[in-house]
Amino acid sequence: MRWLVVGASGHLGGEVARLASAAGAEVHGTSTTGGSWSRLDITDRAAVRALVAAVRPAVVVNAAYRADSWAICADGAAHVALAAAEAGARLVHVSSDAVHGGRPEPYPDDAAPTPVYPYGAAKAAAEAAVAAIDPAAVVVRTSLIVGDERSKQVRFVLDLAAGRARGALFTDMVRCPVDAGDLAAAILELAAAGYAGRINVAGPQAVTRAELGRLVAARYGLDRAAVPVGPIAEGGVAAGPAEIRLDSSRAAGLLSTPLRGVREALGGA
Repeated sequence: MRWLVVGASGHLGGEVARLASAAGAEVHGTSTTGGSWSRLDITDRAAVRALVAAVRPAVVVNAAYRADSWAICADGAAHVALAAAEAGARLVHVSSDAVHGGRPEPYPDDAAPTPVYPYGAAKAAAEAAVAAIDPAAVVVRTSLIVGDERSKQVRFVLDLAAGRARGALFTDMVRCPVDAGDLAAAILELAAAGYAGRINVAGPQAVTRAELGRLVAARYGLDRAAVPVGPIAEGGVAAGPAEIRLDSSRAAGLLSTPLRGVREALGGA
């Protein structure tokens, strides 16, 4: 079976490509810079259509994003969905908990988007486009992605601890981090299943950004106190919603892939 992983040079996309290849798939991938993958600008609709038509994949996974780009997150997602539909490919689109506005209660899979900042609005627009173009597609809503140093979350903590970055991890911002390998394995399962629509795939443990930072520091043998923390109110930036918990019980019941809590995923730190 032939797969096309859009955003294969990223952390999650790379894991999806690795696992699909290990499972026997012929994997093609894209990146913005080329390298070992095909160079692709997903904001170019014609280029996306041409590449998908040339590859003729059975499965397309869109893991591409850039938080500050509506064109990539929203328009690009629509271009990928259109091309996948024209090719008759199974589409798995990776979305984000950023589509939600935040609340103490967990969000179920089918909760309507309520974005409160531009990235969340772009991801919500992408979901709407994918659903309109291909109702049979899977839309995977996930949270902070952790793992090794390819994770932006992990790198930021390490940079903060080493003084290479400025800022703080918030003590009152809550998310449900998921391991990249667990998420990628879940995507492979969903691609093979008949599931359609939105599904939450995140870790079962809700932790603050500050707690996540301390877990990462401990994993790398660093002093937890070296990671600066503080409340959102003292951050001086538009940080996004405070509490977003994803209820991933549907995925946990549907999939054989275990979705580990962040403490287990980071080695019990």
